[in-house]
Amino acid sequence: MTLAKVKYVDGLQFVGEASSGHAIVMDGDPEVGGSDTGMRPMELLLVALGGCSGMDVISILRKKKQKVTSLEMEVKGKKAEKYPKKYTDIEIQFVVKGKDISEDAVKRAVELSMEKYCSVKATLEGTAKIDFSYKIVQD
Repeated sequence: MTLAKVKYVDGLQFVGEASSGHAIVMDGDPEVGGSDTGMRPMELLLVALGGCSGMDVISILRKKKQKVTSLEMEVKGKKAEKYPKKYTDIEIQFVVKGKDISEDAVKRAVELSMEKYCSVKATLEGTAKIDFSYKIVQD
């Protein structure tokens, strides 16, 4: 079981620590009483989705012997107008850079992550519509 502890610091600042021992600062926007010293919790969801799927994609591409020099995920989330203002639509674009990158390999790696492996995406399914795409930049 994964464990996380979140401790109140001041204002709207909290520090979250995971069972791995790593910590992250969260804070609110100054408009709502925060001090802007950390990411917003909803931003963390998008970062988690990008990180989870990125780990899948890079692992799969390595196994396929692809010479990836860079992998970036741009994750955009659209929120509902009314509270609880959850994400209704999320788009993630994978930008793979490298030498002689196979489009078939990238397509398959992205599909496997999005349809089978990424636990963050699976957790968000049914809450938000999640679309994904990829772009290859040859070095």
